[in-house]
Amino acid sequence: MPKKLITFGEVMMRLSPPGYEKFSQASSLDLVYGGGEANVAISCAYLGMKAAHITRFPDNALGKAATQFLRRHWLSTEHVIYGGNTIGKYFLEKGAVHRPSEVIYEREGSAFSEIEPPMVNWKNVLEDADWFHWTGITPAISDGAAQCCLDAIKTANDLGITVSGDINSRNNMWKYGKTMQEIIPELVKHSNVVITSSRGIREMFNIGKIDDNFKYLAKQLINAFPNLTKVVKKTRRTLSASHHQIQGKIWNGQKYIKTDMLNITHIIDRVGTGDAFAAGLIYGLLHYNDKDAIDFAASACALKHTIPGDVNTVSLENVQSLMQGDTSGAIKR
Repeated sequence: MPKKLITFGEVMMRLSPPGYEKFSQASSLDLVYGGGEANVAISCAYLGMKAAHITRFPDNALGKAATQFLRRHWLSTEHVIYGGNTIGKYFLEKGAVHRPSEVIYEREGSAFSEIEPPMVNWKNVLEDADWFHWTGITPAISDGAAQCCLDAIKTANDLGITVSGDINSRNNMWKYGKTMQEIIPELVKHSNVVITSSRGIREMFNIGKIDDNFKYLAKQLINAFPNLTKVVKKTRRTLSASHHQIQGKIWNGQKYIKTDMLNITHIIDRVGTGDAFAAGLIYGLLHYNDKDAIDFAASACALKHTIPGDVNTVSLENVQSLMQGDTSGAIKR
């Protein structure tokens, strides 16, 4: 029986100039849909898991098109909520070589930002699930979204479902009167696995000093939140907009494990690579030991850099091949 994942968060319309054009050059924009948590669910679906995404769309043609996008990528949408007037949007100008990418968000007043806890029956949504995943973006959108996220996490606790959070966030996202320091710790208190960074641990929890390494900070985080069993980090070295290196790290309360550095020399699309890492980690922890799980996560992340759009559509066999050291890219016949 395939494992089942539930995710919760906003799905936005992504609009980009064709290829690597700048906004000032473009006379048209390519349209796709994506959102951090939905990207994770889709990645896991392509790996063979059952997956569903919970979100809120406007009840119009754009909301229906976004729903169809989720269905087309193997997600269950039976618990999608409809209401409000607009869908969140972001505009992406893809960088190349020494020119960085640029992103502009338009998500204020979106249908998802107006979600409220009574709109979701989490006990029904999470029935038969093995894993629930959230990110630090969702509670930053609105107080209603933050409360819905906490309700989901607590319901998952009651049902014995593993909870993971990709908790990194940015202070400038929090515009509704709360700060991430007020909200994120309560969500992490009820979670089992978190993906974060040294800076994230210092800023969100006031743990450690600027020169403390990730291993030390991860230990302190688990000591502060006893429900946590694993703290995970993805390290990225940016040599240019087109050439990055990726490494995964995990502290499981007893052992610190690092992957080899994966070299990504020709980036097609960087957006969604962190989500691919999270999906790989979830799949890995459900099916492998911790060492193989973090290797699987890093491999899934590396492969997403070769896929246009927000979502990682590589197969289980693709990830396992890279995980086992096959970096040739040879044709599979």
